[in-house]
Amino acid sequence: MAASPSTTLLGLPPLRPSPTKQPSFGRTTSAHNVHHPYSSNSASSSSQSATQRRARSSSIVSVQEVPETYDDQLDQGALTNVNAEWVNSKGAWLIHVVLIGLAIVLLETIPGMSQDLTWSIVNLGYLFVSYVIFHYVTGVPFDMTNNSGVYDNLTLWEQIDSGAQYTPAKKWLTTLPIVLFLVSTHYTRYDSHPALFTLNLCALLFVGLAPKLPAFHRLRIKFFDAGDSGQTPDPSAPPTPRSDDIVR
Repeated sequence: MAASPSTTLLGLPPLRPSPTKQPSFGRTTSAHNVHHPYSSNSASSSSQSATQRRARSSSIVSVQEVPETYDDQLDQGALTNVNAEWVNSKGAWLIHVVLIGLAIVLLETIPGMSQDLTWSIVNLGYLFVSYVIFHYVTGVPFDMTNNSGVYDNLTLWEQIDSGAQYTPAKKWLTTLPIVLFLVSTHYTRYDSHPALFTLNLCALLFVGLAPKLPAFHRLRIKFFDAGDSGQTPDPSAPPTPRSDDIVR
């Protein structure tokens, strides 16, 4: 006799939950709780990448000191530095005043040029030109055979009087920007033009006087410097292969 539907249902084994399934409310396993065989390697790589990121952010501004060896001192004392000797020659101090006077006369001949703007342009122009000559350009550009490379990393200010501080030439070159600033502020009527006064003062402090301080002697402040290799710690793309690196 055929079994009834109720008897058939009663005869079925009870349903058991699958051992691999869990209720939705009981699934607490997350990605960070799962054990991976390469978890130690991934952790070390993440720490290394974090270290590289920290090193990269700290290299935005770097201060480097130009080294000086005993051999360099001997070569500097034995050779005559033509690049820096002209600073102590006759007329080298007076030429600054003559050039400043000529610049004022030329600017005064321009129609519509006010006295305030003339003195501000002369003051700012002298500060930036003197910065490039004395504190930016390195080496001996006009004497390529008689320096043995001992002055290649030194600015003109560091070459004057063999790097000695507070010499008569350096005192004159430090005093002249201050006097020019005082004269320019007098003729620009700084009480009526505070913007020009602020601009001239900031240029004097940061461009004219700060590089001349003994605290910055042989120091180079660089921004976004990647080091001697010239490559960033984390390059965004593979470097371009060179012809000598290609294996034929």
